[in-house]
Amino acid sequence: MKIFALGEGSYSVDATKKFIPFNPETDNFRERPASLFIHVNPFLVKTDHDLIVLDTGLGYKNNQDELFIHQHIRNAGFEPEDVSLVLMSHLHYDHSGGLVVERNGKLQPSFPQARHIIQRGEWDFAISGKSSSYHKEIFEALQGSANISLVEGSGEIQPGIRYELSGGHAPFHQVFWIESEGSKCFFGGDELPEPEQLIRKFVAKYDYDGRKAMQLREEYGKIAAEENWTCLFYHAKSVCVGKVTYEDDHFKVVSA
Repeated sequence: MKIFALGEGSYSVDATKKFIPFNPETDNFRERPASLFIHVNPFLVKTDHDLIVLDTGLGYKNNQDELFIHQHIRNAGFEPEDVSLVLMSHLHYDHSGGLVVERNGKLQPSFPQARHIIQRGEWDFAISGKSSSYHKEIFEALQGSANISLVEGSGEIQPGIRYELSGGHAPFHQVFWIESEGSKCFFGGDELPEPEQLIRKFVAKYDYDGRKAMQLREEYGKIAAEENWTCLFYHAKSVCVGKVTYEDDHFKVVSA
């Protein structure tokens, strides 16, 4: 198994839920009051059978009008058309923007050959347009033009890949476990978004069920430590791919 972090950069997010690029080396956070600062890291996992994308980032483009996620996949030695599975933890815009790409004024699937795994309840809510955290036009563009598998609850996609309905960050949030060639990795989406949330126990206001999300972080962290899983941290500032240890009621995360 090979794992690639497809870093899309750092952003500030204000009450309007607009994501504005933020360079910690040149930008002053004091000039963006009442903002949340996040880092965005989709992932690419190569197994013996599949090329897998785990969440798709914001869908922003580089100076050559190419999606950053496409650029990073090519930098890793693959083509976007090689992606066979897209596993979505949930469909908030910072995780789903890269599902589509605009060409000639129309939105098209970014990964046309891939099977997209999405929780049915999450899809139904996202396409309803009831929340500004979701961009309805993305999902309307995917309907009828992408291979979408709507799953329910928890289960196995295929041997070596299983999903679990977690429901802490969003009601239909899911997490993924991947095993291949003796390696094991865990993607917790926004249930386990960064090492700091594992190390420091707290209830986050931006979670649908903050207490449940906090409990899930500890549960997943302990499993990762006990079974030597590699964890993929979507919103990590530095350690995006890490190993977890748990001793004396404390977690520690190091780069894998």
